[in-house]
Amino acid sequence: MIDSPAAHGHGRFRFCPNCSKEMGPTEVEGRTLQGCSSCGYVHFQDPKVAAGVIASNEQGHVLLMQRSHEPRKGFWSYPSGYVDSGENVEDAAIRETFEETEVQVVLDGLQGVYSETGDRVVLVVYRGTIVKGEPKAGPESLAVGFFDPSDLPELAFPRDGRIIDEWRAGHRAS
Repeated sequence: MIDSPAAHGHGRFRFCPNCSKEMGPTEVEGRTLQGCSSCGYVHFQDPKVAAGVIASNEQGHVLLMQRSHEPRKGFWSYPSGYVDSGENVEDAAIRETFEETEVQVVLDGLQGVYSETGDRVVLVVYRGTIVKGEPKAGPESLAVGFFDPSDLPELAFPRDGRIIDEWRAGHRAS
């Protein structure tokens, strides 16, 4: 079904799921999408939703994990990952935090929803409090640690630093 798979499901549908004819570029409302000239089907690539948690210790240091997989393997980020189909976003944030850091958190509120033009991921970030466990690397992380928000390791994604800065500004205000 997919002609050339790439990271995170990016790819081009080659055959129509309705009539099995070969698909090609189709102009729709000023955008080029994959479409079927035979039956008119147009494939709209839906975004992926990811959920993350920014939690800190008593000193105000942020819990980060070093990524064990691509994209950006070896770089640091707060715990986050994709929401599974049918899963509640808040539950996904809690699950991903546990899978990556082996700590349980309760969510203290929404930090923000982040999306950028050209990026297929919509990121929902929560503020959280660690309620159980000592941080350690889980199956999806190489290492975990607490970091002073003003002295962070090399972050995985460009928006990570901005999101942590927004968290810190709100954290000081509360």
